[in-house]
Amino acid sequence: MSNSKNKQNSQQEESLGKFILDIVVMMVVILGGYYLLFNFVLSNDRVSGPSMQPTFEDGDRLISVRNFEPRRDDIVILKAPKKANDPGALYIKRIIGLPGDTVESKNDQMYINGKKMAQPFLNNSYKKKHTDPRNPYTNNFNIGSWISTKRKHVPQGHYFVMGDHRDVSSDSRRFGFVKRSEIIGQVKLRYWPFNQIQGF
Repeated sequence: MSNSKNKQNSQQEESLGKFILDIVVMMVVILGGYYLLFNFVLSNDRVSGPSMQPTFEDGDRLISVRNFEPRRDDIVILKAPKKANDPGALYIKRIIGLPGDTVESKNDQMYINGKKMAQPFLNNSYKKKHTDPRNPYTNNFNIGSWISTKRKHVPQGHYFVMGDHRDVSSDSRRFGFVKRSEIIGQVKLRYWPFNQIQGF
């Protein structure tokens, strides 16, 4: 009877040990998968500042994908270029100019390669405050005049980015072209606040 009870206790201990080991292994797999997913496939980011208002507000939480082919209008997370005087910071901006493009803003209209670019994301209360044509929401500029360069086109391997809140954003108008290697990811989802969950 005693031997049978000891055997039963031993089996219970083995069962408990196996259960704990299974839990530990499962946790390691989940944490390892999370680490790999958010270091090589996705990026979990938080918006800081007003430069993308009203598309994004300060404190919004986003998921972006790391491997993608940049296209015009993509909203991207990028490392602050050296000229931005903000080392280590991450910026969120919208791609306006692709390699080889000319970029010009005139009378609050954006022209890419001489053609007017639709900007529905700028139809907001911030722009509507700029009723004086002498004080446009997006200052008049072209690549050659705004950026301290003799280039007229966005160079190969680089992009021209801007924030949606044009009169407060520090972007390519100030720090110049952005290298492809400085662009970390393309924003795909806002998951916080919960009442504003949205895909992009």
